[in-house]
Amino acid sequence: MWGLGAALYLIGFYQRVAPAVITRELMSEFALGAAALGNLAAFYYYSYVAMQIPAGVLADRWGPRRVLTAGAAVAAAGTLLFALAPNYATAGLGRLLIGASVGVAFVAMLKLAGHWFAPTRFAMLSGLALACGILGAVSAGVPLRLLVDAFGWRNVLSLSAALTALLAVLIWLAVRDDPAERGYASYAPALPARHAPILQSIRLTIGTRNVWLVFLISGAVSGPTLTFGGLWGVPFLNTHYGLSTSQASMITSFLLVCWAVAGPIVGALSDRLRRRKPLYAIGAVLATVGWCAVVLVPGLPLPLLVGLLGFTGCASSAVMVGFAIAKESAPAALAGTAGGIANMGNMLGGMIMQPAVGWVLDQRWTGAMVSGVRVYDFDAYRAGFTLMLVWLAAALLLLFFVRETHCRQTQ
Repeated sequence: MWGLGAALYLIGFYQRVAPAVITRELMSEFALGAAALGNLAAFYYYSYVAMQIPAGVLADRWGPRRVLTAGAAVAAAGTLLFALAPNYATAGLGRLLIGASVGVAFVAMLKLAGHWFAPTRFAMLSGLALACGILGAVSAGVPLRLLVDAFGWRNVLSLSAALTALLAVLIWLAVRDDPAERGYASYAPALPARHAPILQSIRLTIGTRNVWLVFLISGAVSGPTLTFGGLWGVPFLNTHYGLSTSQASMITSFLLVCWAVAGPIVGALSDRLRRRKPLYAIGAVLATVGWCAVVLVPGLPLPLLVGLLGFTGCASSAVMVGFAIAKESAPAALAGTAGGIANMGNMLGGMIMQPAVGWVLDQRWTGAMVSGVRVYDFDAYRAGFTLMLVWLAAALLLLFFVRETHCRQTQ
C-alpha cells in the first residue's frame, strides 16, 4: 500500500533533480542563461508547492488511492510533454504539470502511514519516504547521464512517461486507503463522520503554531540540499573543481544519498527517544555549519569537500522530523492538511532558491562562455549560495519557538 505511493514519490524526486544532469542540453537547445534555466527547473516547484494544501485536503476527503492514481496519470502526461517540447514555453508547461501531479505523493504517503502503521513509526516512515525519494534523485544522477549520452534526453524522458503511466494503473488496482478495506484493524484514530468546511480546516491547521513554524524552518533546512543537489551543484563542481559532468553528478548524488540514508535513522531515533525538537534543532545547526564551509571556502581538497557534503546531507535529514511535529500538533482529522502545509514549506526552499541563485549568477557573470554556455566564477556562486545561508540563520532563531510534542497527538 505504502510502497506504491513511495514509487510515485521516487519518480517525483527523479523529475526534480533531472534538470541538474541535462543543464548543458537544456541551455544549448533552448538558448537559456542561468536565470532562465533556474526558472525552468523551478516551474516544478511552483506547481508542487501550490498543490500541497489542496493535496492534503483531497487526501483527507477523497483518500490517498484516488489522489495517487490521478497524480501518477497527470505526471505521465507532463513528462511526455516535456520530452517532446519544441520550445521553452512548452517545456515549462510540462514541468508545471509534473510538479503539480507528483506533489500529491508525499502527503498521500503520510496519510497512508497514519492508517497502516502504528503512530510510533511515523517519524521513521517519514525518513524512509525521503530515502525512497532520494533513490529517485540518485537515478537522475549518473544513471540518467549515461542513458542521455547513449539515447538522448528526449527518448529517456519519453520512457519515463510510459513507466509513470503504468504506475498509475498499479496504484488504482492495489492501493486501499485503510486496512479496514482489507479486513484488518486500522491504526487511524476515530475521526468525525463529517469533515469541517475546507477553509475552516486550513485555518485550524495553520492556526497551530508548530505547523507554521515547521513550514518556515523546513524550507531553510532542505532548500540548500535541493538547490545544490538539484541544479547548481553540478555546474559549480564542473567549473571550480575541474570535474566532468558524470563525476560532479556522483558527488551531488552522494549528498542526496546521505540525506536519504540518515532520514530513517534520525526518524527512528526520534521515535525511540520520544523527542522531536532536540534532533530537529541539532540537525539544522550542523547543516548550517556544513553549508558555510562548502559555500564560503574556495579550493577545498576534493576528499574534504565530499566529506563535508556527506556530513551536511546527513544533518539536513532532520527536516523529516518536522513532518511528525506538524502531524502531531494539528487536529487528528487534519493530518493530511498538516502534512501538505509542512511539505509546502519544505519545497519552498528549492522553489525560491534555485531561480534566486540563478539570478545572482547572471548579475555576477563576467561574460565567460564555453561551447555557447555561460560560465560563472567562484565569487558569483558564493554570492548566490549566501542567500541559502541567510534563510538558515533565520530558521535557527525560529527553532526556539517550536513546542515539543513527545511523539503523541496533542489535539
